[in-house]
Amino acid sequence: MRRSSLGGLVVANPIYREVIPRSLISVPSASLPQIPATWLTAEGHLDAERLLEAFLVFWRQHGEPLLGSSPYHEVAPHLVLMAFLHRVANGGGIVEREYAIGSGRMDLLLTYRGDRLAIELKVWRDGEADPLAEGLVQLDRYLAGLGLDSGWLVIFDRRSGQPRISQRTWREEASTAAGRRVAVVRA
Repeated sequence: MRRSSLGGLVVANPIYREVIPRSLISVPSASLPQIPATWLTAEGHLDAERLLEAFLVFWRQHGEPLLGSSPYHEVAPHLVLMAFLHRVANGGGIVEREYAIGSGRMDLLLTYRGDRLAIELKVWRDGEADPLAEGLVQLDRYLAGLGLDSGWLVIFDRRSGQPRISQRTWREEASTAAGRRVAVVRA
């Protein structure tokens, strides 16, 4: 690992940029049920809205057992989402990751047959403020850099005493300061 010019950590050796994340998601990925590709249009393009709905259904149904299957509890939600996205990307896509280790966030970019979806991941832990405002600022910068008008902000609520995942997972719409559309997922 080395520090990037933006302050985060990056995998220094290009050989391991894909090997390390794939190794980390191997257990959650193997635990994933078969999921029909309902997120594709008739022309085979990515439909981000249908993908979001598929993820919400998947997370409500399988989130808790999959979190328990990960040996890395601190980053388990990230690994489960990446495993889900790798299933989406298989057969024509790529999941790119920007690690911001220590900042409680991770940027993902799903590219599928020319379609791109930017995703900011945040974790809400005990004693911390709701990361929504900070996440919107971070996603706004990420979207601007990619030239995209919309994306997802996924906030994994890891605070103690929360209801079951199936009861606390929902979505809302938000906008960044620059007016970019954001689907906010509370998971």
